[in-house]
Amino acid sequence: MDNRDPAVAAARPTAIAAAPVLNSVVPNSGPTAGNNVVTLNGSGFTGVTAVSFGTAAALLYTVNSTTQITATVPPGTGTVGVTVRTPGGTSGSVPYTYVAPPTLTAASPTQGPTSGGTTVVLTGTALTGATAVTFGGIPATSYIVNSATQITAVSPAGSGAVPITVTTAGGTSGPVYFFYVSAPYLVDISPGQGPASGGTTVVLTGAGLTGATAVAFGATPAASFTVTSSAQITAVSPAGTGSVAVTVTGPGGVSNPLTYTYVAPPVLSALSPAQGPTSAGAGVTLIGSGLTTTTAVRFGTASAAFTVLSDTTIAALAPAGTTGSVSVNVTSAGGTSNSLTYTRVAAPMI
Repeated sequence: MDNRDPAVAAARPTAIAAAPVLNSVVPNSGPTAGNNVVTLNGSGFTGVTAVSFGTAAALLYTVNSTTQITATVPPGTGTVGVTVRTPGGTSGSVPYTYVAPPTLTAASPTQGPTSGGTTVVLTGTALTGATAVTFGGIPATSYIVNSATQITAVSPAGSGAVPITVTTAGGTSGPVYFFYVSAPYLVDISPGQGPASGGTTVVLTGAGLTGATAVAFGATPAASFTVTSSAQITAVSPAGTGSVAVTVTGPGGVSNPLTYTYVAPPVLSALSPAQGPTSAGAGVTLIGSGLTTTTAVRFGTASAAFTVLSDTTIAALAPAGTTGSVSVNVTSAGGTSNSLTYTRVAAPMI
């Protein structure tokens, strides 16, 4: 038997549910287009009737427990307050920031070697807070956000033409393109030798030579060079000594080396005999050094037939000439020698 007074029982106050408490929204930023999922953390999430981002309702929400809600963000701009409403009231707000999507307008340079390692400056907008930079879906080796309009990234290894994109809390940018280029390749150098003083015009033949930025003879840059085609470069040798590696540098890297040999200029020390008839055909031995690559022997302005016997000896046939003295010199890959005097003597008269 219930001895309680019904009137007294009716007068007792009914318990009122407390308003929910919202502590955090994770992540607390996202794209202006919305449609991303965030987690709301707090307490008192019983009987939730609304989740709002500013004045806009969440596109969708799921109450996971009394302390957690998963919500899909609606579109928006700027920073807005996120709130949760239950029969007990509305929570305090927690800020959520809409981030404009990044854009890319340029990459510099736009090409580099397939091995990667090219430092590329990306220009665009809303680049602050970038979380990823990719080259054809492959993460950049490294990147630095210089400002809201510039990122410096290092290309990974790759091939062909690839899109570069930047991802931030605001989404992923549209692409700018980067072109992977193979290193130049050399197959021939002509001539393969020249004087130590330099100045020799050399033709380099190969592939992938378009866009060459440097031609080097050892560690020394060519005196000048001209890219004739993707398969040929004409370069002028600098001064040097010995045998050196000739390479071409292009957007794709440094080529394989070819050997170029600097040749010391020839030196004449004696003629034997030092005189002969005015008629052609007299044998003369030229003695000196650096004679191996001799290409011409001259008596004055007249060329003589010759045979290189060794680096120190040449056998020549003197051309015809008038009575008197004439200068004799030789030309080789190393240049033109000093001159020695050869005297033509008239035949005796009977």
